[in-house]
Amino acid sequence: MNTLQRVRFIGKPLVFLLCLLPAALAVGDAFGITGQLSANPVEDILDRFGNWAIRLIIIGLAVTPLRHVTGWNWLIRFRRMLGLFAFFYVLMHFLTWLLLDRGLAVDPAFQWAGILEDLTERPFITIGFAALLLLIAMAATSTAGIRRRMGRRWDRLHYSAYVVGVLGVWHYWWQVKKDTSDAWIYAVILGVLLSYRIWRRFRRPMRNRGG
Repeated sequence: MNTLQRVRFIGKPLVFLLCLLPAALAVGDAFGITGQLSANPVEDILDRFGNWAIRLIIIGLAVTPLRHVTGWNWLIRFRRMLGLFAFFYVLMHFLTWLLLDRGLAVDPAFQWAGILEDLTERPFITIGFAALLLLIAMAATSTAGIRRRMGRRWDRLHYSAYVVGVLGVWHYWWQVKKDTSDAWIYAVILGVLLSYRIWRRFRRPMRNRGG
């Protein structure tokens, strides 16, 4: 079995299950099967989905730099899956806020005014929603067929993954009440990845001129 076959038959199913595990545990804890939620169950679920969304966004952004540094080209095979799971967790984070935290599932008619007010007047929610919209566009255009049809426009759209990363960390930072240590960690890692991307982008023209 060669490397690509191992990635396809072993690596991808394993990564899929690992990415799905946090969601499965959140559901299991909510029903008391795998554990228990905290005293504030809605906030607990919000935090779990939100944290894993940021982690998967950052892991997805790290795939290309790791591939460049290590020469492990097979890593690129996981990038689409990681991106789609990041979208899944952002969407679950948003739906938990919309349906449970804002109570839309209980009283749909009453809550719309408060929801629209939150989306437009609470900056950390506004930028989080902007990240979700970008991820929706990226997820909707993630297939190989759409990529071929869009051409360079696809590349420009999917470069916005870095914008999503910035918005996600920014959203997380603003909503943290006390302990910002995790926000600092996410910001530093994202800063390193962005710096590498910028360095590599400008390094190519310099090498061409030097040659």
